[in-house]
Amino acid sequence: MNFVEELKWRGMVHDFMPGTGEQLEKEMTTAYVGIDPTADSLHIGHMVSIMMLKHLQMAGHKPIALIGGATGMIGDPSGKSEERNLLSEEELRRNESAIREQLLKFLDFDKGPNKAEIVNNYDWMKDFTFLGFLRDVGKHLSVNYMMAKDSVKKRLETGISFTEFTYQLVQGYDYLFLYQSKGCKLQMGGSDQWGNITTGAELIRRKTGGEVFGLTCPLITKADGNKFGKTERGNVWLDPKYTSPYHFYQFWLNCTDADTERYIRIFTLLPRQEIEDLTREHYKAPHLRLLQKRLAEDITVRVHGKEAWETAVEASSILFGKGTAEALHKLPEDVLLSVLEGVPMYEVPRDEIEAGIGLADLLAEKTSVAKSKGEARRMLKEGSISINKLKVSESTNIDLSSLINEKYILVQRGKKNYYLIMALS
Repeated sequence: MNFVEELKWRGMVHDFMPGTGEQLEKEMTTAYVGIDPTADSLHIGHMVSIMMLKHLQMAGHKPIALIGGATGMIGDPSGKSEERNLLSEEELRRNESAIREQLLKFLDFDKGPNKAEIVNNYDWMKDFTFLGFLRDVGKHLSVNYMMAKDSVKKRLETGISFTEFTYQLVQGYDYLFLYQSKGCKLQMGGSDQWGNITTGAELIRRKTGGEVFGLTCPLITKADGNKFGKTERGNVWLDPKYTSPYHFYQFWLNCTDADTERYIRIFTLLPRQEIEDLTREHYKAPHLRLLQKRLAEDITVRVHGKEAWETAVEASSILFGKGTAEALHKLPEDVLLSVLEGVPMYEVPRDEIEAGIGLADLLAEKTSVAKSKGEARRMLKEGSISINKLKVSESTNIDLSSLINEKYILVQRGKKNYYLIMALS
């Protein structure tokens, strides 16, 4: 497998230094990607870099994931229009630990000369004195060179602190350290990292005379130009406590056809022929969303596991497909509430449900599903009301046996109108 060619057909190459391909063809090459621990979870934007490392390892090379415990204390100005808020050391250490655990899912850390490694630049930066850094690193690059970088030039009008101005030096030293200690000869990242990567390569050249390389991927956007990975809830995170597996699955399922054609190349390991065959099949019946379903399955299984994906599929069928009463009753409470987020909710005292409530009363008096008992009876006669995915009639009584998770009742009016009732103790 040719690593650069693999990334090219997947649309994952923005730029690379001359000689990068030749270096990778010549020998097993160690390469790294840096991730600053600005939060205690990775989000799907980070998955692009992770996939680059994964393809690198599959091509027989050695990947290093660098957690920026030191650079995270400064803040990268690349792609930012204003100064970042600095995190406390305690927050950074907590974030580092969480990100480390997530990275273990995606790369092979077990065996072989190209087994993956995780390193933290805090380990080699924490004992560096200010004067020592100025003497050993700062003297090798001119201010003119550093100011020519886009990440700096774009901030000159709005202002950039000395702290963020020096970020490229710290990242450059990371590359130097990994080059000298681990023989690392390739740094990868998003296209906004080109300036930082070339600074590291220049530092290595000036300090050691060595030749190293850089490769960047495009920043992923939606087809309409908007930022990738943002929803009304904010970022789509890999940690289920921030983005549930159900909402994670739904994000990919709801991508446009144009976006999905790009994303399935970037975020899956599916081979080229399979993706091309699947794409042709998809456009024969786009409404079936074959491409979106395959993408959503692949990435949800890798991030959250097969069981979480199966639960997300079952949950999706509750509102958007032919979900069954059995599937509804099997859903864990947190998944059920994720699926029904935004659905009108009503509270009914548990003892009233225990005593038994007629459906007309439930629809018209305990909730606002119907405007009156007369309208409720008409709906029931027409068969337009379902309780917990089962059609009901006016003679149906509601009691404790009707509760899902011993707490909820799902009312459906017609095909698309849902209401959730919660038994209040």
